[in-house]
Amino acid sequence: MGSDYTRKFQITQDKSEEIRSVLTCVYDALQQKGYNPINQIVGYILSEDPTYITNYNNARTLIRQLDRDELLQELVKQYLS
Repeated sequence: MGSDYTRKFQITQDKSEEIRSVLTCVYDALQQKGYNPINQIVGYILSEDPTYITNYNNARTLIRQLDRDELLQELVKQYLS
């Protein structure tokens, strides 16, 4: 396809709730372990390196279940709304 083709990406409402739930759990686990949750989550998103996320309360496993593109889309959507 030509370079003027724009691919559409759509996320369902159910996925939005799952992302919110996972991020909340991960945020809480990071905070409880004494980390700066925002910095750690941003580090994970930018690098996809799961070691930015603690294993405490299964947070690392939870965040790895999310698709990074969907996670980023949800974050942008929430920021702009």
